[in-house]
Amino acid sequence: MHIGIIGSGTMGAGIAQVAAKAGHKVIVIDSQEKALNKAKDSLAISMSKLVEKNKISIDSASALQNNISWSNDKQQLNNCGLIIEAIVEKLEVKKILFTELESIVSNSCILASNTSSLSLTSIAAACSNPERIIGIHFFNPAPIMELVEIIPALQTSENVTHQVIELITTWGKQTVLAKDTPGFIVNRIARPFYSEAIRIYEEGFADIADIDASVKKIGGFRMGPFELMDLIGHDINYAVTESVWTAFYFDSRYTPSFTQKRLVEANWLGKKSHRGFYNYTFPIENTEVSDETKAKQITQRIVIMLVNEAANALWLGVAKAHDIELAMTKGVNYPKGLLQWADEIGIDACIEQLDNLYHIYHEDRYRACPLLRKMAQTQQTFFTD
Repeated sequence: MHIGIIGSGTMGAGIAQVAAKAGHKVIVIDSQEKALNKAKDSLAISMSKLVEKNKISIDSASALQNNISWSNDKQQLNNCGLIIEAIVEKLEVKKILFTELESIVSNSCILASNTSSLSLTSIAAACSNPERIIGIHFFNPAPIMELVEIIPALQTSENVTHQVIELITTWGKQTVLAKDTPGFIVNRIARPFYSEAIRIYEEGFADIADIDASVKKIGGFRMGPFELMDLIGHDINYAVTESVWTAFYFDSRYTPSFTQKRLVEANWLGKKSHRGFYNYTFPIENTEVSDETKAKQITQRIVIMLVNEAANALWLGVAKAHDIELAMTKGVNYPKGLLQWADEIGIDACIEQLDNLYHIYHEDRYRACPLLRKMAQTQQTFFTD
């Protein structure tokens, strides 16, 4: 099968690399010649480094690069069996692109979006053959991250969904099936990791470095929330938060913060601009946890909000329990699944912590998921031993 990728940015080029490594002939389309050349050169450099580290042979590196062609002509997509777009996160732009693609490709070609939070159903509605539209959401960097979210639109045929899951699995990825709701699994459930950390900082309970150090030492997270936001880029992270918040009719669980918005306005976007929550023009020193009791309070508050969000996703049928656990451990490298974490904390204890926060703030963002309350009443757990 020939694979088409539209957009030669980090995500598009990364997905092209994954498909090419799996043996497909891939064509990458971008209207900007400069962007295509940059992506092609970056891939060559990346392959050279892998060869130097003996992680890939010279022949394999050459074969992978030879499997990819680069063009600004969309007409060259006419013999593709699957096309994945990885362009700007603007719904109207994607709709226009998909309707244009339908006039180029065959009726059997599957059209997919790598969107991280936009409605696949809305994209499909703009097409004459909506049954073949689907979401295939890779995580950055695509060649390394194991997880791919598969999101059928309301109109997507079951056959297309099965084909895509089977194909992406042959690419060496682990797939999870998500309902077409804002943020899907990962970007929905992960919001409190950032928002609750910012709230703790805004309240003056702890500074940025202390919060990061706390969740790493006590919670076992690989990166603290502020480190991770700086790595992702505040333009991207804030935009996803705002998109999810808006899509959920301004539910307070997803409210963006002015603290992060100001960073975006200042163009302090994180590591890529050398300034975000941290100043990267100077070496960043590792902060040790000085107050373990405080560190536990910080971590418990963030974790309990993540647990609540995961329970809500399960309760509302966004995904099955197994897929939620897999998504959060493989998509954002959490130390353990959040539903498993809830079992370890104890469902009663989860409710108590959430109710304590609600009693303090009287904000809906701290309302406990009804599923947790029902489970507490019947002494249930998410998983049996």
